[in-house]
Amino acid sequence: MLKHLAKLPTQRLPWLLLLLSVLALLSFALYVQHGLGIEPCVKCIYQRTAIIAIGLAAFVGLLRPQQLLLRSLAWLAWLVAAVWGYVVAAEHVQLQQAENSFFIVCEAFPNFPSWLPLHELLPNLFGAPGLCGEIDWQFAGLSMPMWMQIIFAGYAIVAVAVMLIRLLVQRAL
Repeated sequence: MLKHLAKLPTQRLPWLLLLLSVLALLSFALYVQHGLGIEPCVKCIYQRTAIIAIGLAAFVGLLRPQQLLLRSLAWLAWLVAAVWGYVVAAEHVQLQQAENSFFIVCEAFPNFPSWLPLHELLPNLFGAPGLCGEIDWQFAGLSMPMWMQIIFAGYAIVAVAVMLIRLLVQRAL
């Protein structure tokens, strides 16, 4: 069983499933933004960027899962993006749970590099007119950033588990 799990990163299907999960989350985010009219804030856009980074990592892994260097870079990018997304989501939750969250204002614009101002190039995807302290959407009593914490934690746990299983099985061989 562990040998089968250890081989998964060298196959395309797991990377495709990772990519499809990212596309589902991104589709939902765009539906909430454009379909329901809930504007994202800067923290939301950073979380969206982390999700897209995980998707790009999945795409790299999907292209060449047999190639160790690309697979390792894809896994590392996946893990870094998941951890970064979790940290941003946790900060966002703290802002929302602050005593006077109505008065909390985050940056007016995302802090993307000057050579790649995504919020100017793709404003429908990376524009951030919303307020960080507002809770405009909830499901099962959890706000969007709370759900994103769970999602990012799941992504990070799976990334670590995949590599630990792979390393353990390789050591045993």
